[in-house]
Amino acid sequence: MTLFDVLILLLIAGVCGSLGQAIAGYSRGGCLVSIALGFVGALLGMWLARMMGLPELFAIRIGDTNFPIIWSIIGSALFVAVLALITRRRL
Repeated sequence: MTLFDVLILLLIAGVCGSLGQAIAGYSRGGCLVSIALGFVGALLGMWLARMMGLPELFAIRIGDTNFPIIWSIIGSALFVAVLALITRRRL
């Protein structure tokens, strides 16, 4: 995997993470948090898809790595929603 492939993968993960934050309606952090959420969302989303027997939707191949776009967005939205419930301020 080349440096260009890594940069493209980081960009796509950042977009997926920020879309997950927008869907969940809770945003904490900037670009690096969105990138991390994109990768965590891809792991969580693919794990859920495998448990339910669902196919890999809209995967982009970057170098020798497949990155599942739809499952990354769904997984990051679920992860952000859980984080929002846990870290919500109590009055």
